[in-house]
Amino acid sequence: MSLVAPQKALPFSSRGICFVISAPSGAGKSTIANALRASQANLHNSISVTTRKPRPGEVDGIHYHFLTQEKFEQQAAEGALLEWAMVFGRGYGTPRAPVESNLAAGKDMIFDIDWQGHRQIRKALPNDVVSIFILPPSLQELERRLTARAADKPEEIAKRMAAAKDEISHWHEFDYIVVNNRLDGAIQEVESILRTERLRISRQNGLEQFIAGFES
Repeated sequence: MSLVAPQKALPFSSRGICFVISAPSGAGKSTIANALRASQANLHNSISVTTRKPRPGEVDGIHYHFLTQEKFEQQAAEGALLEWAMVFGRGYGTPRAPVESNLAAGKDMIFDIDWQGHRQIRKALPNDVVSIFILPPSLQELERRLTARAADKPEEIAKRMAAAKDEISHWHEFDYIVVNNRLDGAIQEVESILRTERLRISRQNGLEQFIAGFES
């Protein structure tokens, strides 16, 4: 027979977090984000919109919301997208409504996007964004990782390195910096940030009424 009393639900709830992870290519952004998705039950993805055609096996509303260019431009102009960009002539973006609905319901949302997408989301949801920039331990290590993972020509690696330096120049726009020297350690640090930010007073709905019960 257990002597441990069952844990009662607290009479206040937390607003969700818009958790943004950015990094130069090769620093480990996607790997870290996927590790969090696998370990954090309350961390949800936003289904992006795109103007590109579905690839084999992709389902509208599950992998992407596939839009015409006209509809995409309309949503961008109306402010229905939290962030958007044109990549190789195709539009990609994040719908605003489902993200705001999930945050209000206490669900955390994760985004692995570049610094430009982070800047747009920060502007749209300034009180909800918690952002982390992942750095490699050195530029030499970043170049080694890029070279090891792809059969690109030296000139292509040089372009990627130049783009990485531009990405890194925006480090000061983020809330946290994590250096991915050891992947498991970097994942643990990012998880710690998420756990800490969930406890921030500004995100606790009904906390004042709960505290008032101690003062009566």
